Amino acid sequence: MLKKCHGESVVEVLDTTLRDGEQTPGVSFSPGEKLEIARLLLDRLRVDRMEIASACVSDGERESVRSIINWAGRREHLEAIEILGFVDNGRSVNWIREAGGKVINLLAKGSERHCRVQLRRTPARHYDDVCREIELALEAGLKVNLYLEDWSNGMRENFAYVTGMLARVQAFPIQRIMLADTLGVLTPDEVTRYLDWLYHSTPPGTRFDFHGHNDYGLVTANSLAAVQAGVNGIHTTINGLGERAGNQVLQQLVVAVNDLTSRRVRVSEKELQHAADLIQSISGKRCSWNAPIVGTDVYTQTCGVHADGDKKGDLYMNRLMPERFGRQRDYALGKLSGKASIDRNLEILSGGGGLDPELRQKVLNEVIRLGDRKKTVTTADLPFIIAGVLRRPEKMRIQVLDFFSTSGSASAPAVALTLRIDRQELNSKATGDGNYDAFMKALRKCLKQVGLKCPRLTDYQVRIPPGGRTDAIVETTVSWHLEKGRTLVTTGIDSDQLAAAIQATEKMLNIAVLPPEITES
Repeated sequence: MLKKCHGESVVEVLDTTLRDGEQTPGVSFSPGEKLEIARLLLDRLRVDRMEIASACVSDGERESVRSIINWAGRREHLEAIEILGFVDNGRSVNWIREAGGKVINLLAKGSERHCRVQLRRTPARHYDDVCREIELALEAGLKVNLYLEDWSNGMRENFAYVTGMLARVQAFPIQRIMLADTLGVLTPDEVTRYLDWLYHSTPPGTRFDFHGHNDYGLVTANSLAAVQAGVNGIHTTINGLGERAGNQVLQQLVVAVNDLTSRRVRVSEKELQHAADLIQSISGKRCSWNAPIVGTDVYTQTCGVHADGDKKGDLYMNRLMPERFGRQRDYALGKLSGKASIDRNLEILSGGGGLDPELRQKVLNEVIRLGDRKKTVTTADLPFIIAGVLRRPEKMRIQVLDFFSTSGSASAPAVALTLRIDRQELNSKATGDGNYDAFMKALRKCLKQVGLKCPRLTDYQVRIPPGGRTDAIVETTVSWHLEKGRTLVTTGIDSDQLAAAIQATEKMLNIAVLPPEITES
């Protein structure tokens, strides 16, 4: 039977986005970005601990560390800040102490092969060097966690080497032993077995962390095995940033522990989506569309049978309800749609009210026909499809009749706009930080004249085909925040980016501000 750690129900989370996550190819956080991420991690996400840097990297890194430590001290987070250090005759210890750090995560070799090949040391010599470094850290007033690099291969190849290291450091007040699957090679069975060996060969009360990598796509399964075996902490990065296949994804670890084990983490689930979005923006590394918890499509049901089952009794929903993370469920429209899919999208579109059964079937047939042609049908397309089924043109109650934009190096971008709302023509002009900003300001002026308000823009994306020329078609996708927490996404296509954005905006206006009056007459 596995030995549990003190019966603790809470699993500590150490997030290393700022240290291990920065090893992601192409990712380098500025000092200001690092401070913002630190605030996110400790104040909003409420992770237990945070590894913010490696010692002795650069003077710029030292200043970033000092800035975070100064902030953490004011917020009483100082004990949660940890820095990776090395066995280097006190250089890392001094660097961390001078930067104001209180905790060193001392990196030692967790496998004999790394010890002999990379360090060219005998195990006995490396044990001595590690103990000396621990003494220097303690003399400097630092708390020490021992980080066993390549621990996974150490356990596979020579368990005696690992236990020899742990036996030598038992004389010191080590806070935690950090067990790294550096190359992401373990299976859950091995994690369980190796932790069982360690718990039976170390003194009661020894605290272990597990640090996993995702090379075989098993990192969350391995982390869960470690949690169920009794480890005190798991290491993560937001969005799984890290070199190669990345680290344990924070978002996935949180829900897996909370939902699939008898233990819990303290991290705020409501902040997970915000954290994913912020790190995507700062790092430039986008999450996959189907990434669990935070992917753009993970709360979208496509099959009509699923929509019907959800309508009748939430039959195709699990515990990962989108509302936990500030999201909502969507029902995609296409060749797999059913009547329930149409109904759910009409509810989203209008807040209630369906169609006559005969008309609904006609609309469904049209959606399926478009789906067979591989056209993606969105909620925003429904009014136009319904209008087509009813054999009358869709009435655009708000139309951009004309716009004229100017910009130059010596003047602010400006837009002159002519807008028609029902039968009334309105004109306005505005300047902005960019042409689209100027357009939106002019638009708001027009809407204000007739007592209308424009929803808040929440995301703006521009895409051209790979290898596209300067005259390529531009697809502009804009996300809007509507009432009751709903989100509307509209798209415009044109060879001009501003014109595409205006198309997307015009579509939103006729859906969310003045929706068409659909009748069967």
